[in-house]
Parts: sequence; C-alpha cells; structure tokens
Amino acid sequence: MPVLTEPPSMGDVLKYEVNPNYTREVITLLIGMPYPGGSVLGKITASGKYTLSPATGADGSQVASAVLLYAVDATLADATGIVVTRGPSIVSRAGLAYGATVDDGSKITAKIGQLAAVGIIARDGV
Repeated sequence: MPVLTEPPSMGDVLKYEVNPNYTREVITLLIGMPYPGGSVLGKITASGKYTLSPATGADGSQVASAVLLYAVDATLADATGIVVTRGPSIVSRAGLAYGATVDDGSKITAKIGQLAAVGIIARDGV
C-alpha cells in the first residue's frame, strides 16, 4: 500500500486569532522562491511586497511583521498570499519557517519578538 504524505496546513501554523477579518491581509510576495506555510515575512518598504524576513538588512524586510498561512509558489512571478499581520493571534512556534540567515536561537528569538510587537504570539506545544 502506498504511503501518502499530507503537506502542512494552516492549522499547523495558526492556533488562535481574534477575528480573521481583522487579523488577516492579502499581500504580494516577492518573486524568486516557493514560500512554505508558516513563513515569517517582512515588508519591503519601497515596493510594499513581502519576503522572508532576513536577520539583517536595510530595506524594511528585516523586521518580521507577518506569518504566511498557506504555501505559495512565487518562483516565476510575484504571487498573492494570505497572512496574519496583527493580533491578538497565536501561532505555533514549531510551524514557523525562517529565511536562511535566521540560523540560530538568538536570531529566531529576535524574529519572535518582532512578531509579538504586532500582536502575533508564538507558543510551544499548541
């Protein structure tokens, strides 16, 4: 019998939100990669597009401000995604995906703190 594998779903990332009409936004993701569900995103100030939030930078995206709820493939063109951008909301810490430069505990803690500043709380074991 073949083994079936189900990809991660929104329920693996988002655990609570006060009201989807308040906490969610439809955004544009920058071309260049497939974004997994749970991606921690930052907004590029000049274009208003979102990308994986790097550990450092100067274009605005270095500040984590949103979490992508569904996987989106933006490999060939800018793409539309649904994100949680404000709280009160709770996401699963284990369900979050970070950019390649967010590669140690202190950088992950910094990103979680940036999300908390907009009301998105990351929790273990939810």
